[in-house]
Amino acid sequence: MNELPSEAPANPDPPAAPAKPTAWQRLTKRLGPFGVILVMIAKFFAKLKFILLPVLKFGLPVVKTGGTMFLSVWVYALAWGWWFAVGFVVLIFVHECGHLLVARRFGLKVGAPVFIPFMGAFIALKEAPRNAWIEACVGIGGPLLGALGAAACAGIYQLTGEPIFRALAYTGFLLNLFNLAPIGFLDGGRIVTALSPWLWIAGLAVLVTMIVLQPQLILIVILLVSLPRVWSLFRAKSDAEKRYFEVTAEQRSTMAVLYFGLVAMLVMGMHWAHIVPPAQG
Repeated sequence: MNELPSEAPANPDPPAAPAKPTAWQRLTKRLGPFGVILVMIAKFFAKLKFILLPVLKFGLPVVKTGGTMFLSVWVYALAWGWWFAVGFVVLIFVHECGHLLVARRFGLKVGAPVFIPFMGAFIALKEAPRNAWIEACVGIGGPLLGALGAAACAGIYQLTGEPIFRALAYTGFLLNLFNLAPIGFLDGGRIVTALSPWLWIAGLAVLVTMIVLQPQLILIVILLVSLPRVWSLFRAKSDAEKRYFEVTAEQRSTMAVLYFGLVAMLVMGMHWAHIVPPAQG
């Protein structure tokens, strides 16, 4: 018995419409060979980014630090000569490395040092210290390493008799001592957060006296930037702010010994560099 052919479906599904080309495909089609070249270039840069990103990540900080260092050397050289300018900038760099090392020791994210002629240098903390103890440790790291750099210049002078190293030693001791003034964003202002923030008042008095006796732009800038933090002493503090300044008795005593001991050492270093007899030729 022959089977009857099966009937075709009454409503067969229509064929699928071709996919609509994307804007990029339409553009490359119109551009013809140029579109193919664009696609090849795009693929090339997509692969190249895996090489460029690490280079930019580590290269830009080097360029930023190295470029501002060279600019500072050039500016200082106009006033003091190339050799002293190079030594002075190196001492500033050593000082900033002290901050950098301590900050990273506490796991803080920091930027590369940036130099500003006649303003010194700074490293940008990308996250704030968690408490006054950490802020004080980061603050004193710079003067500690900077004092060692100045002492190294003093030692080189003793060995070589080159007067430029005596001058660099004196300048290095003075630079780090000035930074220990307990005011504002100076290192001393950060350090005394672990001792007593009320020491900012003493630093303010010293700074105002220096401005009255010998007005200088950098001192006025430091004063203006420091006023908001000094003013914060007289306003009500939140619980988080009160916890920020909580330090143990051991931490406070440790920082006091480091701070006042470093001040004494820098004063003695300046005195030595001032009175040490010239080396005999």
